[in-house]
Amino acid sequence: MSRKRTERPAGSPYITPEGAQALNREFDHLWRVERPKVAEAVRVAAALGDRSENADYQYGKRRLSEIDSRVEFLDKRLKELTIIDPDTGRGEAGKVCFGAWMRLADEAGVETIYRIVGPDEFDVSRGYISMDSPVGRALLGRPEGSDVVVKRPKGDAKYEIIEVSLTPLLPVAPVAPVAPSSR
Repeated sequence: MSRKRTERPAGSPYITPEGAQALNREFDHLWRVERPKVAEAVRVAAALGDRSENADYQYGKRRLSEIDSRVEFLDKRLKELTIIDPDTGRGEAGKVCFGAWMRLADEAGVETIYRIVGPDEFDVSRGYISMDSPVGRALLGRPEGSDVVVKRPKGDAKYEIIEVSLTPLLPVAPVAPVAPSSR
């Protein structure tokens, strides 16, 4: 039995050009900067003698193993991925497709902007949701103006697709009420 941790299962093999660039940058940074730096620290720590009680050596070896695992995963995953450029017009106008940005309104009328991306680049804090997520699966292929019900473990959520775009959408700023003039 291997003690090596397995990476999360790979989802759909699609990624945006920006996502592919980010994974390539991470790979290059780990391989060209981080790994040589940690390998040198391990070499220096090993030269100090007793490795069994040398925390710098033990930490360094553990970190090298983590870096090597991530580099191996990235190398394999990057070879499997298909880069989908939303600008190539793969989807119909006004319909949610991979890489598209959309403005949604929930039942309370609260608007949210999301982008459908591959599972390797999702980041909810940036509004990037995976095409494999319940929300992503429910939205793909749906036209502007349609209502979507998302099945979630904590209950169904209903959204209206207000706008779909292949370019980033700007948040709508709330309009402040105008104070009446004092005439």
